[in-house]
Amino acid sequence: MTRPVLLLLVLITIAVPLSLLAGRVWIDPVTTPNAVLILMELRLPRAVLALLVGAGLGAAGAAMQGYLRNPLADPGLFGIAPGAALGAVFTLFLAAQGWPVDPATALPVFALFGAGGAMALLAMIAGRTGGIALFTLAGLMVASLAGALTSLIISLAPNAFAMSEIVTWLMGALTDRGWSDVWIAAPLTLAGIAVLYAAGPALDAMMLGEKAGRSLGVSPGVLMALLIVGTGLTVGSGVAVAGIIGFVGLIVPHLVRPFTDRRPSSLILPSAFAGGLLLLLADMLVRVLPLVTELRLGIALSLIGAPFFLALLIRMRRGLA
Repeated sequence: MTRPVLLLLVLITIAVPLSLLAGRVWIDPVTTPNAVLILMELRLPRAVLALLVGAGLGAAGAAMQGYLRNPLADPGLFGIAPGAALGAVFTLFLAAQGWPVDPATALPVFALFGAGGAMALLAMIAGRTGGIALFTLAGLMVASLAGALTSLIISLAPNAFAMSEIVTWLMGALTDRGWSDVWIAAPLTLAGIAVLYAAGPALDAMMLGEKAGRSLGVSPGVLMALLIVGTGLTVGSGVAVAGIIGFVGLIVPHLVRPFTDRRPSSLILPSAFAGGLLLLLADMLVRVLPLVTELRLGIALSLIGAPFFLALLIRMRRGLA
């Protein structure tokens, strides 16, 4: 186990107990009534879910930046997150229209179908031998199409309440999540991270260029399939249980990269742990802010990620000057 991973594990071990106690009302395990029930049924599953969703987004971001050789790549680039959001929004729309659909159980299923549909469309467009440029353009097209369809569904919402519910869900949050959400996200996210980690050696070879990677025995089609499946599982499961939470996959690899040898294979696992830690701390922050209502986690990460993205652009511009 590498030194960055050990350090992140120590930080997570410290952060988890703090996240269990922190909130609008801080919990004292000794004096607070029903403290054990609150901790075990409300705050612990929320903390575990933050670690899982953040880990999936961090690993996906590291893998994509390695494959595209672009430090500005983010999981939303492939269209898988917008595809998962489209499936979830469609569930809320059907429920608002009076269909016999229970959003609590159907929403994760539809979100995963949306992610799977985006994955399949991406694979069909990019093909088995498509290069990085075609893969990126296909992802942008899928994201644009999913975003347009999502906006269409929102505009067709039967009433203002349904529209507000859909928009609020899209903002992303871990509020009112329980163990059932953890059981949905855990196997899918862990499987996705395992797939991305298995793609690490091929990503290392592709850092030398596509032709060099082929000469080293890397099959671009197989690598693309691993990335689509791994990203679909990690991002799709995260969107299914938490909504859209952006910028984690962009920020985390940059924070971790200086502490590794900068190879994609050595960046995926540290990025997963760092992503979980970042989302756990961000979720703890939105709970303790003195606001009338809890700030949505997706908004908080966007407020953090947008300046970070701008700083990256400025640094890249200076490097090109």
